[in-house]
Amino acid sequence: MRLNVFLSQTMSNRSMKGICILGILFIIVFTFACQNSSMQQEDVAGVLFDAEAKLKELGITLPQPPKPVANYVNAVRTGNLIFLAGKGPKRADGSEITGKLGREISIEEGYEAARLTAINQLAVLKAILGDLNKVKRIVKVLGMVNSDPSFVEQPKVINGFSDMMVAVFGDRGRHARAAVGMASLPRGQAVEIEMIVEVVE
Repeated sequence: MRLNVFLSQTMSNRSMKGICILGILFIIVFTFACQNSSMQQEDVAGVLFDAEAKLKELGITLPQPPKPVANYVNAVRTGNLIFLAGKGPKRADGSEITGKLGREISIEEGYEAARLTAINQLAVLKAILGDLNKVKRIVKVLGMVNSDPSFVEQPKVINGFSDMMVAVFGDRGRHARAAVGMASLPRGQAVEIEMIVEVVE
C-alpha cells in the first residue's frame, strides 16, 4: 500500500515537473518569436518589410553619420517622433556634391545628390535606433534645392531622396513633402534635406 502511494506521488511529481518544463519551453519559444517578428515592420499595406535586409539587397553600406557643422544636434526625439536636422550630399571621403541646379549641375546630378543625402539621413537614424526596422513611418520631408532663379524642377531633384525612402521602407517610406528652391545653401551644397520620422515605442 505504502509502495503504491509512493509510486503515485512520484509519478505525480514527475508529471508536474514535465508540465513546468513544457511551460518554460513555451515561454522561451513565444518570446523568441515575438523578438524575431519585431525585427520586421508591416508596411501600410500590411506586408512585412525588413529595412535592414533591403539595404543589403540594394548594396548600400551606411557611412558614419555626418557630424553637425554648427551649434545643433543631428536629431531630437520627442515621444515617438524623431526630428532630423538638415543634411546634405556629403560623401564618405568628406567631399560634397555642390552646385546650383539649372546652372552648374543637371537634374540627374541633383537627383543623385538627394539620394546620397537620404543615405546620410539613414545613417543618422541607424545610429539613434540601432535597427532601421524600428522606423514606423517616414512622416514629413523638407527638401531644399540650391537653384538658379529660373529653375523650377525641384520636385524631380528631391525624388532622389523620396525614392530611396520608399525603396528601403516600402509604403512606410511614403511621406508628406515640400521641395523648394533656395538662393544658396551652406558651402554651396546642391541640396539640404530634413525629415520627421515616427518610430515604434
